[in-house]
Amino acid sequence: MTFTAKQIADFLKGEIVGNPEVKVSNFSKIEEGKAGTITFLANLKYTPYIYNTEADIVLVNNDFEPEKPIRATLIKVPNAYAALASLMEMVNKSTPRKRGIDPLSFVSPTAVLNADVYVGAFAYIGDHVEIGNDSKIYPQSYVGDNVKIGKNTVIYPGVRIYHNCVIGDDCILHAGAVIGADGFGFSKEGEIYHKIPQLGNVIIEDDVEIGANTTIDRAVMGSTVIRRGVKLDNLIQIAHNCEIGEHTAMAAQVGIAGSTKIGENCVFGGQVGIGGHITIGKNSQIGAQSGIISNTEEGSEIIGSPAMPVKSFFKSSIIIPKLPDMYRQLNRLERELAELKKKLELGD
Repeated sequence: MTFTAKQIADFLKGEIVGNPEVKVSNFSKIEEGKAGTITFLANLKYTPYIYNTEADIVLVNNDFEPEKPIRATLIKVPNAYAALASLMEMVNKSTPRKRGIDPLSFVSPTAVLNADVYVGAFAYIGDHVEIGNDSKIYPQSYVGDNVKIGKNTVIYPGVRIYHNCVIGDDCILHAGAVIGADGFGFSKEGEIYHKIPQLGNVIIEDDVEIGANTTIDRAVMGSTVIRRGVKLDNLIQIAHNCEIGEHTAMAAQVGIAGSTKIGENCVFGGQVGIGGHITIGKNSQIGAQSGIISNTEEGSEIIGSPAMPVKSFFKSSIIIPKLPDMYRQLNRLERELAELKKKLELGD
């Protein structure tokens, strides 16, 4: 599809600086801009690229003022990154959608598939499954018995959704995600581990995105709950009976141990590890590779393993390279103090 700068500016309610009739049909990164594409500038460190990019249109923030001439047409908006996301979403929605049941799939006679549902080849839809309008089950996915999937949800290839789990509206589950596998629950008797049956389920509310190969375990009893608007990256592990608060976002390889409660609007960096049976206060920000072993307060900003407040972590990081010199200095001072004590004793 091809759009003019004017059409794009009208859609984004932006201001055009340059040729309003220039046309684009694709997106590009600003440092790799090509003719016929639109790009954006949100991070100031990429500013030098705007002066020689080959892209024909660049989205910029309203406060951007060029220091020298720019060949491309600019569209000024309040937030260039958000505007790009909105534009890409509009293009994505205009792409033709798959519909219908592939004859190579299996759909139980007791399953209920509503209007415009797509089920791809070799997908399995179990007994008493309910799938809402416009949802899509891509090839080789497994949807177990009694699963409920809302409307306009996308289940990409190879997703496994175990029995009795619930997926809301407008969700996206990327390839290889596993929803509702058994939690890691065992009781030890002597040297023997006895499996504790995991009788609960997983509930995923509306507008949740789950990355590739992320796993969310079913509860021992009750539910593991992923609240509305949560965004999970690839390769995340969420254990049984956890609850992830609304609009929380987690980067790749985060691990959450069992029965932990995460507040709303939290942000976790990559490889964060959270201990079991603790509570993370809402609006917390946890830096990459942090290890959390106790409750955190609302609005915490912490990093490190064991985790500490961000300011303390940075102060400690400055000191760490100096430790060898400080150690040698301390040894020297100890020797001097010992010699001084010896002299004083001899003087007595």
